[in-house]
Amino acid sequence: MKILALIPARMGSSRFPGKPMASILDKPMIGHVYERVAKSPMLSMTAVATCDQEIFDYIESIGGTAVMTADTYERASDRCAEALLKLEKTNNTRYDIVVMVQGDEPMTHPDMIEEAVQPMLDDPAIQVTNLLGKIKDIAEFEDRNCIKVVCDLNGNAMYFSREAIPTRCKVDNIPMGKQVCIIPFRRDYLIEYTKLAPTPLEIVESVDMMRILEHGMKVRMVPTLHDTQAVDTPADLQKVAGLMQGMNV
Repeated sequence: MKILALIPARMGSSRFPGKPMASILDKPMIGHVYERVAKSPMLSMTAVATCDQEIFDYIESIGGTAVMTADTYERASDRCAEALLKLEKTNNTRYDIVVMVQGDEPMTHPDMIEEAVQPMLDDPAIQVTNLLGKIKDIAEFEDRNCIKVVCDLNGNAMYFSREAIPTRCKVDNIPMGKQVCIIPFRRDYLIEYTKLAPTPLEIVESVDMMRILEHGMKVRMVPTLHDTQAVDTPADLQKVAGLMQGMNV
């Protein structure tokens, strides 16, 4: 079983331009993500997929692997599909599972790769999984940068939203889950994903996984044991730096 991790990253973030190269504890954020992901013993290879020379050059400078992609993609999954095909051609190999790890998840723990992939190894019918984190407080629940997710009784995603779902209007004690952007695809399923037409709610929510749900397919959500904090704004950067002080990963 060959498992490839791809970390999509670009400098042109609308909310935080230059985000991948922003410094956390004297290291660019993309460096933290790459080094943490690459420590997973489950992976055959780790690479960064980018359309920016600055990111490409940095990853190469630390001994990592980077792949240049087109700069026209709206969705990280589409960027990863191009990088996958390029790496397979270069390495004359074929990967079985592609784990997409967003470049703004600097607190990723190597064990999270196994958490996300293991259900696919246990059940060949599962085509894509997505880690599910716990929302800690109401402020995070109401933050539009935090992507909320509600699941059915089988653990499959029903909807992803930047709005606060489910509603708290009747009860306060509700399950509050968030998308953690570690998302394994079976190789052929990722390629098929890129052939699906973008969907209205995918565009409205700006969430890749909505394309799958709107086309009537399933995303298995997998609870993670690890706390994470994505970086969407400069304020998040400072928060994450504090959380990462003293971490040994």
